[in-house]
Amino acid sequence: MEMRSSLYECSMMHKRMVKRNMKFHYNYFMFFLNLDEIDSLAGKLKLFSRNKFNAFSFRDKDHLTYKKPDVKYNLLQYLKSNGIVDKVGSIYLLTNVSTFGYNFNPVSFYFCFDNHENPLCAVPEVGNTFGELKPFFIGTTHLSGEKYSARIQKNFYVSPFIEHDIYFDFSIQIPGESFTIKIDDYKNNSRIFASSLHGKRKELTDLNLLYYSLKYPLVTLKVIISIHYQALKLYFNKIRFFRKNEFSELQKGAILKWKEQST
Repeated sequence: MEMRSSLYECSMMHKRMVKRNMKFHYNYFMFFLNLDEIDSLAGKLKLFSRNKFNAFSFRDKDHLTYKKPDVKYNLLQYLKSNGIVDKVGSIYLLTNVSTFGYNFNPVSFYFCFDNHENPLCAVPEVGNTFGELKPFFIGTTHLSGEKYSARIQKNFYVSPFIEHDIYFDFSIQIPGESFTIKIDDYKNNSRIFASSLHGKRKELTDLNLLYYSLKYPLVTLKVIISIHYQALKLYFNKIRFFRKNEFSELQKGAILKWKEQST
């Protein structure tokens, strides 16, 4: 499989099974970035920058933070805490980047390889609207072919309409010319929520960035608006609502983004 920094034109679907079968989907695009190439890409592309205002800007502070506002350093620290030491080669990140200064990532995905381009792990990085992130480590014991599969207890506040201690069921295909990623929610071994993300690879060029900025304008703003619109529909349908300060003992392992952490 050829790995390279690129764009993916994506389709996202969410479906809720409890009480009412509520479903929505939206189309957008994502970046697939080799963490070692971000600076060189920013130097070549006029519409893409790193940590600077632009039509599209990769901001380290939007991702895992431990000691430094540097995404690769912080991810390597996280990998060490999960037993991955001194053998990491390339790391790719599937994510949204800041669009005209605004960004929101419901979930990003790190794909880590050794120096021979063999898979080491995948790390979904789930975000919520409170500026918190939580990574979930999925190693090669959960890898079959090109797909990672694992069921992990969430213990994180994501949606106010889903309990904190349900299980995420991850099915994550390593991106190639296309990919499919599914994250379903399970409670008592019953699926209560399904989500799927499909992507097709596109070249990362200024021309494509211009094209997709017109096809999907203000893409990150579209994501957050879609999330809040669906939440409003759930609220008016009287789906049970959980507040952020409820069941704090069931919220574990969340990390604040760099901006909030530094204030």
